[in-house]
Order: sequence, then C-alpha cells, then structure tokens
Amino acid sequence: MALLMAAVAVQGHAQNQSQPPAAQQPAPQQPADQQAPDAGGPSGDNGPIALPKKPDNSDNAPPPAPARPEFKAPEGAPNMSLRVEVPEVTVDVGVLLEKTHQFVPGLKPSNFRVYEDGVEQKVEGFKRTEAPITVLILMEYAARGYFFRVDALNSAVAFTEQLRPQDYAAMMTFDLNSHIVSDFTQDKRQIMEGINQLAAGVYMPAAFQETDIFDALNEGLDRMSRVEGQKYILLVASGIDTMSKLDLDQILKRVKATRDTTIFTVSTGGFFETMRGESMAYLQAENQMKTFSELTGGMHFEPRFVGELPDDMKAINENIRAKYELVYHPTNAKQDGTYRKIRVELVDDEGQPLRMQDEKHKPLKYDIIARDGYRAKQEVE
Repeated sequence: MALLMAAVAVQGHAQNQSQPPAAQQPAPQQPADQQAPDAGGPSGDNGPIALPKKPDNSDNAPPPAPARPEFKAPEGAPNMSLRVEVPEVTVDVGVLLEKTHQFVPGLKPSNFRVYEDGVEQKVEGFKRTEAPITVLILMEYAARGYFFRVDALNSAVAFTEQLRPQDYAAMMTFDLNSHIVSDFTQDKRQIMEGINQLAAGVYMPAAFQETDIFDALNEGLDRMSRVEGQKYILLVASGIDTMSKLDLDQILKRVKATRDTTIFTVSTGGFFETMRGESMAYLQAENQMKTFSELTGGMHFEPRFVGELPDDMKAINENIRAKYELVYHPTNAKQDGTYRKIRVELVDDEGQPLRMQDEKHKPLKYDIIARDGYRAKQEVE
C-alpha cells in the first residue's frame, strides 16, 4: 500500500515537470516616436515626458544633518528668557523763515543736532515728509461775546479753505459742553456747512458763557488717540477756562504725555481786548494757548485783524505738511516714565550755528518748530 502511494506521488511530480510553460505573448512594439525614453525627457517631438531616473546606489546620498545641540540649565536654576526693547524716538522738525513763515528746504542730516536732557543724540534716520493730514478743528463757540465768535468762525473758514482732497478733518465746538459739528471726512464741504450753520446764529447769544477749554482739549486728545499715525488739533479759542473738571497742571500733564498729536493754537478776541485794554485773565489765557502748542511742536498765533488770518493759516498749513523727520535711539534707554526734554539746533558743515541769507546776502532769521519733549514708557514689572 505504501509503495502504491509513493508511485502515484512520483508520477504526479513527473507530469508537472513535463508540462511546457505557457507561451508568452510578445509585447506590442511602440512606434519610434512613442517609445518611453530612458531618462531626461522625450526621445522625439511627440514622445512622453519622463522624469530622470534616480541612481540605485546610495553612496552619493547626502549625510544626515547633525543633531541639534541641547542646552541644559544648571541643576536647580529656573528657566529664563531675555527680551531687550530698544526705545526709538521720532521728532518732527519744521524750519520756517521768521518773516514769511515759509518752509526751508534743502537741509541735510548733518545740519541737525538733537539733544535729550542736554545730551547730544546720534540721528540715525532722516527724511523730509509731506503727506495728507488728519486734523480736528476744536473751536470755542460761547456767549462770551460777538467778536470772539466772529474771530473763531473766520479762523475756521481760513483753515478749511486750505484743506486738500486727501486730508481728513473733523470739527468740534465747546462752551460749557462739547458738541460734534462734523465727524472725520475728506469732503471739506461738510466742514464748511457746519461753519455756515454756526454763522447763521452768530448774532444770537450762544447757550452758555462758560468755556471749559481744559475739558474740551482733553476730550479732543481722547478722540485723536483712537486714530493711528500723526494727528493735529487746531485749537481756536480765547483760552479762558471757567468751569473745567481738570485744572491747568492736569491738562498740561496730559498734553506732555501726547506723543503723536501736534496742537496749533489761534487766540480769538485780540482786537476787542486790545481796544478795551487786555486784562490779566486774557493775557494768562494767551500764555496757556501758547504753552499747548509749544509742548507739542506746534505754533501759536494772536491775530488782531481778519486780514492776518490767511497768512497765519498758510503758515500752519506749511508747517503741518512739510517737515523733517529725525529718528534716534536715546542714550538714556531706561523706561522709567520720566519726561525727557528735547532741543534741536541747526549747524553748518563746520559745526557752527547755521546762518541763512537771501539773494542780497542779507541775514534771514528762522524758527525751529519741534516738540518740547516726550515721556518715556513706563516699564511694567
């Protein structure tokens, strides 16, 4: 029985070996212009595009990247990180001829010297800027007197006429309270419409005689702080404050802390006060208005006649639009919240005070318009 099963197994194995392999069908031959190329592109004009073949040997493979070193703090030491913030100060400087208020072009970086708290700083950035402006016209309109209201309206008209299509302007008036006449717009006709509405009742007494200029200026600075970039406030007022919640020291502190808003001031009622004899209260108010502008790098005007306003507004327009921008990193890098005084001087190539002359070689006096200083950031512990 065992022999019979072995014989059957041997016979089956022999049959498997004796069967011929299945005949293989030859692959269809492709035309010459359609044969797959070995590597690097088609072999004819209409052939398929093939990717280059990668070599099989791995001898030319790039070595693996080195392991990133790990730094471990000493045992028991806390995890610490270091971040250094270098303060940067930008100072806008206007250089105007004293007589004509014209901007002086053509100055070089070497003509400027900047001092912070009496220490000379290295000017690292310099350029001349002329760009559209964002301005708030903040105007006193109260029952103080007809002449004050007329002066305010004439000043607002003279300034609005010089606005350009790219400028943004808003208008706000104040007496005992503040009132928004027009929100920010590029259409100066809206500002003019608001002025005309006020002018229609110029002969009628306003609601209140009191003028809270400190509170109104503080509110104006609050509104401008929400706008990015450099901004301007044209403050047209008598300067007399009667019932503000803030006192003079508080509003001056607020003005000093303002970094990107320049205040230009125009005093009203000058002719009326001159005729009746300027009172001590009015003289003090004018001095306050002048301080607001000087602290922020603006200009102050005390027109006595309507004919002076076009030239005064032109000077403001020239100073706002044409400036030299100076950038420096203060040598005192402490962020301690202190107030730093800034002084800008003009010098010639030899380091002497810069002297200007007209075409007849007559000396020309000029004014340097720059902010009084800035308050350093307070470092948060």
